[in-house]
Amino acid sequence: MCIGCHGGDGNSTNKTIPSLAGQPRQLIATQLFQFRQGNRKDPQMSPIAANLSNADMNDLAAYFATLKATPPSHRTSADNAKLGAELAKKYQCTQCHGPSLLGQQHIPRLAGQQPDYLRTQLKGFKANTRADMDGNMTSAAQALSDNDIDVLVDYLAGLTAE
Repeated sequence: MCIGCHGGDGNSTNKTIPSLAGQPRQLIATQLFQFRQGNRKDPQMSPIAANLSNADMNDLAAYFATLKATPPSHRTSADNAKLGAELAKKYQCTQCHGPSLLGQQHIPRLAGQQPDYLRTQLKGFKANTRADMDGNMTSAAQALSDNDIDVLVDYLAGLTAE
């Protein structure tokens, strides 16, 4: 069922659906668990995750983590390439998501992620409507203006996930 939305190679072609290829294994398993437990809600993901065993979640996580993220089709504007990098440091995105924004452990790769998905998640954290395991993203998003979010999304979506 996963490939219908996330792509056969884990690289979504839908700008509202995240690519899973190359995401940290622990992140994928944790997010599936969050959907299964109802802590994170989505009309498509929640029912799918509801029937997954822990072994299923771990197997899916291991599979998608081994896949290679394809280069993004999104091209960052020249202005946002510079400003986005500055904002990522200012708001400490690189502190948790890593210096190249490739994610680690339970923290997602942002580099090359689908732009509309990124925007929705950042706005959800800011509005406190998106589940956040430890409160760090909800806290970090509070300082973001709508323009900051747009710049970060343009910047992040255009980064190569290597």
